Amino acid sequence: MAKKALSMLKGVSDYSEFKEVDMVIEAVIEDVPLKQKLFSELEKACSPCCILATNTSTINLNVIGQNTNSQDRIIGAHFFSPAHVMPLLEIVRTEKTSPQVILDLLTVGKAIKKVPIVAGNCTGFAVNRTFFPYMQGSQLLVHLGVDLFRIDRVIRNFGLPIGPFQLQDLGGYRLGLATGKEFANAYPDRTFKSLLPEVLLKHGRNGKSNGKGFYIYEKGSRPKPDLSVLPFVEESRQLMNIMPGGKPISVTDEEILEMILFPTVNEACRVLDEGVVSRASDLDVASVLGMSFPSYRGGIMFWADTIGSNHIYTSLKRWSEMYGSFYKPSKFLEERALKGMPLSAAATSSLRSNSKL
Repeated sequence: MAKKALSMLKGVSDYSEFKEVDMVIEAVIEDVPLKQKLFSELEKACSPCCILATNTSTINLNVIGQNTNSQDRIIGAHFFSPAHVMPLLEIVRTEKTSPQVILDLLTVGKAIKKVPIVAGNCTGFAVNRTFFPYMQGSQLLVHLGVDLFRIDRVIRNFGLPIGPFQLQDLGGYRLGLATGKEFANAYPDRTFKSLLPEVLLKHGRNGKSNGKGFYIYEKGSRPKPDLSVLPFVEESRQLMNIMPGGKPISVTDEEILEMILFPTVNEACRVLDEGVVSRASDLDVASVLGMSFPSYRGGIMFWADTIGSNHIYTSLKRWSEMYGSFYKPSKFLEERALKGMPLSAAATSSLRSNSKL
């Protein structure tokens, strides 16, 4: 079967044979000028009916396709890494994407046994936008003096397969820097910009890819904390200098979990309120199949409703007063908390009229 699949593949070094294909999926690094250049070239090389898809995980599709005249056939086909294992396919539509193109990609997704969800276009789309506070919240806690290996342990105990710092090891710190810039540009009011990736890269570390990460990876054994990284963590803490009174904060494991996941729920509320997805269950499915959120907890929004909107809101409000705007509750969350409504109920907030879609 593998031989049959490989026999159907053909490598080419130019666009000469692209004029006959029905769909192209661009999958280069998260570099805006490079992606814009490729789409301009693809528009010229492919037929006028060819679907032009991008595997970007973060970049707004209008930016990627702004130099083309083919916005009606530009669509996001975001496969989650590793693509041969993760079942989710996030299909991203813009205001101009043809309904037929969306339908065609849904058909492709089902044919290759992926679970597709359709999301609106914005920086990060539905899944990575919802979860960017998850990564940034873990960085913020480290700069407040919390041990990074303890953070990973708390997250694993909650049910995710790996913690946020081991996840950064796998992706590499350059990827984190690139996506972090996109989120900072799009959502500057609630972005925490960590200097840790820059410090690590400056010292020649880039995670698992070059064997210099937060963990030591040896074949046949579980990753072990690499204590040689701690001086660089301390260097980053000194540069940022945000510990209250210069001393590490004291938090319980439960507080660590909440300070990472509650901002994630908060962003999920904005995603819902802006109509990036049509229902909370889309985010539940996406969080389980795309981000490995523990399925027995029902997904990010289902889990949030088991906690209760009021506790999430009051916690975020308290932390925002202590640590800044990263934790500021969204209006959607505030409304639900004050009315005692579940977060998964249909969005009716006035913010919907200001949707970016």
